[in-house]
Amino acid sequence: MATVTKEAALDYHEEGRPGKIEITPTKPYASQLDLSLAYSPGVAYPCLEIEQNPQDAYRYTNKGNLVAVISNGTAVLGLGDIGALAGKPVMEGKALLFKIFSGLDAFDIEINETDPDKFVEIVKSLAPTFGGINLEDIKAPECFKIEQRLKAECDIPVMHDDQHGTAIISGAGLLNALEIQKKNIGEIRLVVNGAGAAAISCTRLYKALGVKAENIVMCDSKGVIRADRENLTDQKREFATTRDIHTLAEAMKGADVFLGLSVAGVVTPEMVRSMAPRPIVFALANPNPEIDYYAAKEAAPDVIVATGRSDYPNQINNVIGFPYIFRGALDCGASAINEEMKVAAVYAISELAKEPVPSVVDEAYGLSDLHFGPDLILPKALDPRLLLRVAPAVAKAAMASGIARRPITDWDQYQLKLRAYMGDDGKFMRTVSEHVRKDKKRVVFTEGNLENMLRAATRLYNENTVEPVLLGNAEMINRHASRLGLDISGIQIINPRHDRQEAAREKYARMLSEAKQREGVSFAEALDKVYDRSYFGMMMVQCGDADALVAGCYSAANKMAQRAASIVGIREGFDHFATVHIMNTRCGTYFLADTAINPVSDTDALVDIARLTDQAVRHFNQEPVMAMLSFSNFGSNHESTEPSRVAEAVKILHEKYPSIMVDGEMQADYALNAELRDKAYPFNTIKGKNVNTLIFPNLSSANIGYKLLLGMGVGKAIGPLQVGLKKPIYFASVNARPDAIVDIATLAALDAITSQR
Repeated sequence: MATVTKEAALDYHEEGRPGKIEITPTKPYASQLDLSLAYSPGVAYPCLEIEQNPQDAYRYTNKGNLVAVISNGTAVLGLGDIGALAGKPVMEGKALLFKIFSGLDAFDIEINETDPDKFVEIVKSLAPTFGGINLEDIKAPECFKIEQRLKAECDIPVMHDDQHGTAIISGAGLLNALEIQKKNIGEIRLVVNGAGAAAISCTRLYKALGVKAENIVMCDSKGVIRADRENLTDQKREFATTRDIHTLAEAMKGADVFLGLSVAGVVTPEMVRSMAPRPIVFALANPNPEIDYYAAKEAAPDVIVATGRSDYPNQINNVIGFPYIFRGALDCGASAINEEMKVAAVYAISELAKEPVPSVVDEAYGLSDLHFGPDLILPKALDPRLLLRVAPAVAKAAMASGIARRPITDWDQYQLKLRAYMGDDGKFMRTVSEHVRKDKKRVVFTEGNLENMLRAATRLYNENTVEPVLLGNAEMINRHASRLGLDISGIQIINPRHDRQEAAREKYARMLSEAKQREGVSFAEALDKVYDRSYFGMMMVQCGDADALVAGCYSAANKMAQRAASIVGIREGFDHFATVHIMNTRCGTYFLADTAINPVSDTDALVDIARLTDQAVRHFNQEPVMAMLSFSNFGSNHESTEPSRVAEAVKILHEKYPSIMVDGEMQADYALNAELRDKAYPFNTIKGKNVNTLIFPNLSSANIGYKLLLGMGVGKAIGPLQVGLKKPIYFASVNARPDAIVDIATLAALDAITSQR
């Protein structure tokens, strides 16, 4: 599990634009006409339409795709009552999760009010802005009253996720755990430890799923909640028992299921052993559960255990539910999130867990044997199918229960709409990082003394992603790190020029001279070369002393590229290698090549670049649809050398590599607009398909193109990804941001894992 340090967390929130979210325009605004339509006088027309028909707000504004994440900061995560302002980073984080998992926009709203009635009035006055309200981190028992009133007094979906999110996810897990343990939900005995908002909501939902009230025992910090106890809240009185038991240990005897939403360490191995055969333990206290996962498994080998932690099997994670529940509710215009919709979400999540796990999920978690069973009772949080299953199930339940104001009629079209929301927004690199952590590789940085490289290496080390090695003068590197406040005590530093590296230099020089002796490289010349950090680092990778290398470069087509090709070699079957930048944009993910290596690409180079890029895109579980770009369309300007060279490359690809989905030469607008392309050139071989891979005719256009997109804020660039060398030698600009270098090093480590396999 990655180590989260205070420094890394603060840097993450502060670097670049402070915070985690921003507002992005969705309509043109370049011309005076655009501005007149966006504001005065054009904006008056939708205002008048909405005045006549309030539901038209969903047609003319973002209301139908906008959720409010609202809190007063009285019960923030495990931090307690820290106040509205201090809770803002959490609410921003929740807004980010809405966006990346379901495409919903979200505003975080922190209200400095603890009086429930006043809080409700404030939220009600804000409700017209939003399509839904996600209440967050509000303490019990006030949260019950607040949610109840807002649901009754607002005409949009309202859900307190701390209550219902945990209930829905754990409810799905409970159904599947009972199926595996061969137990009937109507017969089980349930013990609940904790009586806060989440515990109450979970228990209510479990009753709706079939658990009998007389078989439930709830405990709080004072022990079993009994009917004869004084001063019980209405919520606790709902689950008070008349059984003659007083302690958690007594309640656990013979129980089938334990649900903990309390504090760490309250359950002992003896308590687990006292449960019924084939028990189920949901120990959901965070960050440390009521009983350690392995302690519970040792106490009862046939137990199924779930926790709130990502480093154990069966994580009960609210992100499996809330983005998709709100997505479905807003898409059908639901006026609320009712019990039918929650139960529909439970069953959709439960059923998905039983289906074969796609390879993209296996790779995200670095596993190859994920399947339904005691260690997988729920879908993984990064399973992309959740959006496609849970949102429609919720929408259908809203329609069946009569609260959908804009019923969905074309479910096939709705599936396409949901898939369009599955843009990357960081999921790509999260998936790669999770995979790399499972098989940590040694990655060398040639420019260990640079601030950005130091920051990147420190982050990679703290996140347990790779084992970084810094090349350079140790005294200088440590002095820079100290000045920057970076702890690099756990990171190895190697100075290729130091006397301690004499044996390594001789070893690398001998191997290099032997490999290059027919090219006139003597041992003495090779020995002189390996004093250089880039030669030394590349030889570390070539000899297996490191797994991958990130070389600092001052420009594209840098001498580092030729040096790497000379030392580690180009893959068999190719005469060239290249780099690919991955651009994550609002319109989807695009792969651009070659962005850093080949200054002038002749026909053979273009063919190699296309083949290598096709393989790279497929490696990331995407189907490449490729356009070979130029300033000409399908022969319209073959008097010029470049278009004819591109056209010839396409011809060779069609003849020799028919499985590659490619066409050209074509201009960029025709490549990216299938309707425009197909209308003008109906004979094209990628007709009806959206291009996601762009091959540029030369390095200048590729390098300028992706940097223009990056500079204009159109998307985020990941890379460059190196394709075609025999070993993972990657290239990073010496001026790159630390997060970009982190991405490059992570991709290099993934390359090393793949190469070794």
